[in-house]
Amino acid sequence: MDPRRPDPAVMARAGAVIRRGGLVAFPTETVYGLGANALDADAVRGIFRAKGRPAHDPIIVHVADAAALAPLVTALPDVARRLTAAFWPGALTLVLPRTDRVPDVVTAGGPTVAVRCPDHPLAQALIRAAGTPIAAPSANRFSHTSPTTAQHVWDDLAGRIHMLLDGGPTPIGVESTVLDLSGPTPVLLRPGGVSLEELRAVVGTVATRRAETPTSHLPSPGLLDRHYAPRATLQLYAGDPRARMPDMQRAVADALAAGRRVGVMAADEFVDAFRQPGVVVASLGALATPEVVARRLYAAMRTLDAEDVELIVAHEVPAAGLGLAINDRLRRAADIVHEV
Repeated sequence: MDPRRPDPAVMARAGAVIRRGGLVAFPTETVYGLGANALDADAVRGIFRAKGRPAHDPIIVHVADAAALAPLVTALPDVARRLTAAFWPGALTLVLPRTDRVPDVVTAGGPTVAVRCPDHPLAQALIRAAGTPIAAPSANRFSHTSPTTAQHVWDDLAGRIHMLLDGGPTPIGVESTVLDLSGPTPVLLRPGGVSLEELRAVVGTVATRRAETPTSHLPSPGLLDRHYAPRATLQLYAGDPRARMPDMQRAVADALAAGRRVGVMAADEFVDAFRQPGVVVASLGALATPEVVARRLYAAMRTLDAEDVELIVAHEVPAAGLGLAINDRLRRAADIVHEV
């Protein structure tokens, strides 16, 4: 379907599926989501069953506009108004104190709800056709690599969902930024499609979350230590990628000597150093274009899994802008992180 011109008949059918408690996978500007009526606890439980998602991991609620926040949150501070004015619709999720209208299953029983307004015509059309907020995590099996195409969704969830809207590849390629506004200072819980620099330009101080995963209530998705992962073992080399090339090349050579099939995810500047028999190379784009790297990241992981590699070797990127989100996803996907 042309995402710029949603088919009214298709969207009406999709909205009806949501209203009767079904599951619809749909594209957003970040990744594909698996949607259900956010105000129907039984429907949301269907998301957890389809994904194999643990009940303690909350789900983001998607709304059509900022006005739709009112029934979901108990208060809307001025900082939230400034952020929605600047970034909605867009790849920013806000965590706010919730009302009783939001079922416990959506928030994992916590006192806050994570909400965003997606910037994608099919996502917007679905929310409006359904006439209800839509709870939607990424449309993949839990902890697996997030889907950026409809084929990725089908590969993971065929037979588990009621409808799939194909809007082509997602333009950003990594999940939304999550910002906790439930306390006195905004706290970045998950880096994503809106950069930390952009947030600070609008609201000033933004704190960053402690490195460890909370042991009690998770205020948003994307906080588990192991997430977004391919099937293959992923070894990540932290720090300046140019300085880590010799270490990566040694790791590849050692794996080949042991008879293992190897995949490499690398920026364009480095891919030629790894092209050899037994190595499958996925080019992520140039270091100077993190928006391209983000768009290709999950597809590269899935491509290497499809090639049946046993080991994936990857490097971090400069942490400015989208780089912070890219490195976050790489670290959560990695089995081993080789620090500097």
